[in-house]
Amino acid sequence: MEENSKVAFFDVDGTIFRSSLLIQLVEQLIRDGVFPEDAQQFYSFEYEKWLDREGSYEDYIMAVVKAFRTHLKGVHYAALADAAEKVVAVQWKRTYRYSRDLLKELKEKNYYLVAVSHSPKTVLDKFCPRLGFDKSYGLIYEIGPTELFTGKIADEHIIMNKSNILKRVIEKENLSLEGSMGVGDTESDIPFLEMVQEPICFNPNMKLYKHAKREHWKVIVERKDVIYEL
Repeated sequence: MEENSKVAFFDVDGTIFRSSLLIQLVEQLIRDGVFPEDAQQFYSFEYEKWLDREGSYEDYIMAVVKAFRTHLKGVHYAALADAAEKVVAVQWKRTYRYSRDLLKELKEKNYYLVAVSHSPKTVLDKFCPRLGFDKSYGLIYEIGPTELFTGKIADEHIIMNKSNILKRVIEKENLSLEGSMGVGDTESDIPFLEMVQEPICFNPNMKLYKHAKREHWKVIVERKDVIYEL
């Protein structure tokens, strides 16, 4: 990598991908028969509440996380990898126009592109290279000697705070925060957005929006075919 390369950090779910890779992965695992059909019971109620705008997306996604972690133990790694491949093959183009175009622009300007997500790294490793990312960080689920998932997460304390990942990649890749950029959509992205020189809040939830307005960060919203700055 050239010394003058700048670095940009992107959240993935809801910031680039117009859904959640984890949600799509769980649904694919159910279709494949790897997870039981009743796995949907973990999140169906929260999903309906969110659709009716009576519940939060955060509650919905946490219910999906619970379903995933509950049923992953004992699953062979190959089954997860196959499901991830299917999801990405069909859905990798389902991105926001703003984020997709920004990634392309930054790539042309020789930025080092890093994806930071709480989705499983298995699916990120298949999704992110298609969009030009140089590096991706996600949750790594432990595998036993027979390649079956144990249900545990490796170094969870590191990945759950995204600023830890930013610090790690800066050190590991010998990068600098000078001229850096970050793009996120929820309050979990605040730690790394506070570290970069140009934070962008894209389609933010209310908690991130209020923080962004206090800090005078750029707020971008994409709705249908319109992109505007608040």
